[in-house]
Amino acid sequence: MPEKNEEITVEITGMTSDGNGVGRADGLAVFVPGTCVGDRVLCRIIKPSKNYAVGKLLTVLCPSADRVESECPVSSVCGGCTYRQMTYEAELEIKRKKVADAFARVGGISVEPQKTVGSVSPDRYRNKAMLPVARAKDGRLLIGFYAPRSHRVTDCRSCMLSPADFDDAVAAAARWIENSGVSVYDELTGRGLVRHIYMRRAPATGEMIFCLVINGRSVPDGKGLVKTLTDTLPGITGILLNVNTSRGNKVLGSEFITLYGRPEIRDTLCSLTFEISPPSFYQVNSPQAERLYNAAAECAGLSGNELLLDLYCGAGTIGLSMADRVSRVIGVEIIPEAVENAKRNAELNGITNARFICADASKAAADLRAEGVRPDVVVLDPPRKGLDKDVISIVADDMAPSRIVYISCDPATCARDCAVFKEHGYEVKELRPFDLFPRTAHVECVACLKRYSDNR
Repeated sequence: MPEKNEEITVEITGMTSDGNGVGRADGLAVFVPGTCVGDRVLCRIIKPSKNYAVGKLLTVLCPSADRVESECPVSSVCGGCTYRQMTYEAELEIKRKKVADAFARVGGISVEPQKTVGSVSPDRYRNKAMLPVARAKDGRLLIGFYAPRSHRVTDCRSCMLSPADFDDAVAAAARWIENSGVSVYDELTGRGLVRHIYMRRAPATGEMIFCLVINGRSVPDGKGLVKTLTDTLPGITGILLNVNTSRGNKVLGSEFITLYGRPEIRDTLCSLTFEISPPSFYQVNSPQAERLYNAAAECAGLSGNELLLDLYCGAGTIGLSMADRVSRVIGVEIIPEAVENAKRNAELNGITNARFICADASKAAADLRAEGVRPDVVVLDPPRKGLDKDVISIVADDMAPSRIVYISCDPATCARDCAVFKEHGYEVKELRPFDLFPRTAHVECVACLKRYSDNR
């Protein structure tokens, strides 16, 4: 069994679900971040245990055919780009296998996923970024990302996944922080003002908002912040403060204060205009989201006469993108601002057959059941934790749609929920992985479920 700090040679033969290479030493699984299948590496054991060990990559002795040089100077330490050391084609295949493994292992469902649909570009695709702000022990300002499994901030002010406008805005904000002498939040003490930088940009329109998350309700020299940012980005749409005075890991508080411009941005997706407020859910990779939604519509098999229920609808993007192919859309979302966005988006696009409800999915589903609503198609796009069993029961047993389209950012929870749907009479007929998060360990998928027998 390898011991701590021992240096060993490992052949990488597989990948874990979170993107680490895995090999074996003395029969023990050894996980080595930053490796590719086919690599032979020298690593130092940093965490030995009875059942496995974790190694730190020291040298690639014999590289895999899939290995490439990372173009990012901090990719090995920032915790974001799990797959930057390999070709994009290899990454897409790993993600297809990840989806297949989750459905087989977690869901007990034998279904072969299609080839992963790759992103138009694996770089500069993100339309949203949240960057923690901290001070190093020597007083240096740190703005970037948390290192893996920690809240230690890796300084990275130019991320290859984000648009250049974000880099410019971060550089401007850093200048303002240093020049104004504003304090930076310390997680250990709960003191200090500036906590995070939060940005959103609409790729189709170029509109962008900058939000400073603070441990308070105001900043010194707010006019200076506005001037610094508008001088750097003359076309910036809005500059905001977000009030988060709570301890803990939650990034955003519930209150936004507008310092300049307007808080919403508008983007174009699936030939529709969408207005997005700061807390509203919106896919971070807009071109790829359009492909995803088109695939979801194909899975839904719409003919023009269906009642479509869109649970976890966010700003209404999915349901509204299908509104011209159904008789009626009902969207459900728990975030009030997102529901207002959804209503406004229907209005902006002249869509009159959509209704939006602000409620928890479980309550809304129960209320709709009580109204006698029987959707023909249900679209589900829940958060990473997946669905509550009562939602599955109400949808499958009481509403009994002929088709369910499940969009998920976590194949494991999707597989788990599809297994429960199977118990309620639904079968996964098609599974399509989509890479909305290139270079990271995340993968989105669309599961198309059909009822074994539809008696309606």
